[in-house]
Amino acid sequence: MDTFWIAGLWGLTAGGALLLGAAVGYRVQVSKRVIAGIMAFGSGVLISALTFDLMSEALENGGFVPAALGFLGGAVIYTLANLALDYAGAKHRKRSGDLQPEEDESAGAAIAGGALLDGIPESIAIGLSMLHGGAVSIATVVAIFLSNIPEGLSSSVGMKRAGRSRGFIFGLWTAIAIISGISALLGYSVFQQFSPSVVSVTTAVAAGAILAMLADALIPEAFQNTHNATGLITALGFLAALALTILA
Repeated sequence: MDTFWIAGLWGLTAGGALLLGAAVGYRVQVSKRVIAGIMAFGSGVLISALTFDLMSEALENGGFVPAALGFLGGAVIYTLANLALDYAGAKHRKRSGDLQPEEDESAGAAIAGGALLDGIPESIAIGLSMLHGGAVSIATVVAIFLSNIPEGLSSSVGMKRAGRSRGFIFGLWTAIAIISGISALLGYSVFQQFSPSVVSVTTAVAAGAILAMLADALIPEAFQNTHNATGLITALGFLAALALTILA
């Protein structure tokens, strides 16, 4: 199979974890503490991946200044977009409790936009990881997959409690999974034409956006229910991904 399509399949696989998590959350009663623990573990996995895969690659190909500017740019872009979505009604889109807004068209659109905001940088990062040698970074895919499961799980529980229909919940995550595949495919194909320095900056932008997302959404939600255990669980996730990076 052409590497072009393989990139898309890897993105679809990682994005499909959102749909898997949503299915579990919709049909199975999962405690908030378990969801939060998985979120903390997934956060540690993602932190490891963006440190040893994404930022390492960005530094190697572009040097410190382009990587640093891209990283900060990604964090700023995510933060501003996230603030806009918060005001539109997507502030608690990852929550499994009673904080999600009730069924409402504008809030539903904001939640969908928030899911895109969270998922696209990760998927582009998968495509970018294949630019050198055509082999995907398994650690990056696993990290995104593991972090997406609790995101889909927690959000679907919250959406169900807020009165959203099954069609909305599964339609949303199916669409995001497909867009994740397309984003990974574009991340690989579009940036083949650019210089290593441009790829370096783009990779760092994705890393900065992912870290901002973790700090703004996943880790606070995890801490609310696992409290003092959050740090330890996150550290375990970090070590697990580091071990995977070394073995790969």
